[in-house]
Amino acid sequence: MRQGLLLLMGALLLGACVQGRAREVLREPSPTGAVSEAEFKALHTLREDAPPKLKGEEVEVAGTKAYLSLPEGAQGPLPAVIVIHEWWGLNDHIRHWTDRLAAEGYAALAVDLYGGKVATTRDEALSLLKAVDPARAQETLEAAHAFLQQDARVKATRTGSIGWCFGGGWSLRTAMALPELAAAVMYYGNPVTDPQALASIRAPLLGIFGTRDASIPPETLQAFREGLAAAGVRHYLLEFEADHAFANPSGERYDERAAAAAWQQVTAFLDQHLRQ
Repeated sequence: MRQGLLLLMGALLLGACVQGRAREVLREPSPTGAVSEAEFKALHTLREDAPPKLKGEEVEVAGTKAYLSLPEGAQGPLPAVIVIHEWWGLNDHIRHWTDRLAAEGYAALAVDLYGGKVATTRDEALSLLKAVDPARAQETLEAAHAFLQQDARVKATRTGSIGWCFGGGWSLRTAMALPELAAAVMYYGNPVTDPQALASIRAPLLGIFGTRDASIPPETLQAFREGLAAAGVRHYLLEFEADHAFANPSGERYDERAAAAAWQQVTAFLDQHLRQ
């Protein structure tokens, strides 16, 4: 029964990909502990009392701090996801994302590519982004993959990656650098369009983009699509009627309906490729 459902979800995802628009459906709260979009939005609401409690813990990966969140009561081996932050850095928004993935049944590990620094203004974020050493970032991501495989609490059976904006681009690059990755999700990250550079990817790729995202115009997305096809990469590029960063409830361009629809596709994709 469950296998048939996964196949159906995969078929629906494939039908929504590449040229089309994904149908927007709000997801109801799950009795299993999964976090609905409305609940996720509520975690980001400014409050005068105690902030929402985080469920994970701080760990060390490649000499830098990371955030690990595990499914409640679960023991390894587990499917796992490397979580890569936006240009703001590893803040509580990303920790909430990591906890949300854990609620879906994944061991989720959020890396820190900024060395502990977090931006609160756009200028700070741009400065931190420009200061990233690509070689060091790649080393951290490879160490995160190894951590998830080796940690006794996880013993990852399959590992995927997910990231947003800056992290979306690095999720793609993680798939390029780690052929053993089982799935990669990029939310409105900067694409790589060179087929030769993309040819090392073995994981299926899900790309989430907004039609009103001025930073990734239609011609860039089309070049990305063509590059992936020429490289033989299994890919699903979904476009939603929304702006850049539409899935971040703490941002000004958050779109709850589009974010919920995108998350529905992401969870189906991860379920299909990480739980086999």
